[in-house]
Amino acid sequence: MTGVDQVRVRTEGLLGRRHPRWALAWCSPAGDHAVTSGVVERADLEIGSVSKGLTGLLYADALARAEVSPTTTVGDLLAVDGGPVAPLTLADLATHTSGLPRLWPAPFLRRTWQLWRVGSNPYREDLPEMLAACRRVRVRRPGRPAYSNLGFCLLGHALAAAADTTYDALLAQRLVGPLGLAGTYAPYRPDDLRPDAVTGSSRRGRPRAPWAAESLAPAGGVRMTAADLRRLVRALLDGTAPGVAALDPVSDFTGRTRIGAGWITMAPRGRPLVWHNGMTGGHSACVALDRASGAGVALVSATAHTVDPVAFRLLAQLSDAAGGPQTAE
Repeated sequence: MTGVDQVRVRTEGLLGRRHPRWALAWCSPAGDHAVTSGVVERADLEIGSVSKGLTGLLYADALARAEVSPTTTVGDLLAVDGGPVAPLTLADLATHTSGLPRLWPAPFLRRTWQLWRVGSNPYREDLPEMLAACRRVRVRRPGRPAYSNLGFCLLGHALAAAADTTYDALLAQRLVGPLGLAGTYAPYRPDDLRPDAVTGSSRRGRPRAPWAAESLAPAGGVRMTAADLRRLVRALLDGTAPGVAALDPVSDFTGRTRIGAGWITMAPRGRPLVWHNGMTGGHSACVALDRASGAGVALVSATAHTVDPVAFRLLAQLSDAAGGPQTAE
């Protein structure tokens, strides 16, 4: 059995019956690999809030291009009519210190019920509809860390406006193209899904509609293939990804973690790990990096049950094999 087959079998054992369909990519000094189980190799899956990590890269890249600054405000770039989100800076959004709630005002309680009952997508607004809803947002305790999907939705669309384009086009121009991520995209509507898009499922195996919406795209709407996850992890480890400075922590976050532009850093055993996870109605995802040892893992499942423990365990094994100390159980 080859080393790749051993990792596949180990991953199948760790994920168990809860995750019959998944994509895995891993990189280390020993080599880079990508495998799938239960789906074709070219299948694309939802990466959920790992999308925020990509938006963080776009933010750091825009800073390097001098298109925006950390003090550029939402009102400078988006049509929010001087509302409560207008004075918030891009740095506030990128570090989850804006004081924004998790979501914009919408009937999400009813939509969550519909998600549970029939698997529908709770995020349906286009960008103008989301911005209109933002005029009713209440900003609370700015400056204090509070995770916000809305904040990253605004950040991504603001960056696109600064470049005079749309978020999906910005993603394609500045990450997909340069890194060769042919299977990475942000669908704005179900009709935008590609032929090999995987339909996710709940923990009980019930189908869940894809989370395809213009409003959500920068915070949770990107889809990727296993091969693209491998390319992304390699570029992040090598420092060749556009906007890779987004991984560097700039302020304290929650607990014992620190945050860069969306990316979270923790050091459970004294060795920094950089990561972001994600969850949608039908998918779960985690990207975790040990930059010191040159190891990284990206794991996405087409089931809405966390894959974080498996991703960190695989990373610990890779780090240990690369000569670094074990960092996770």
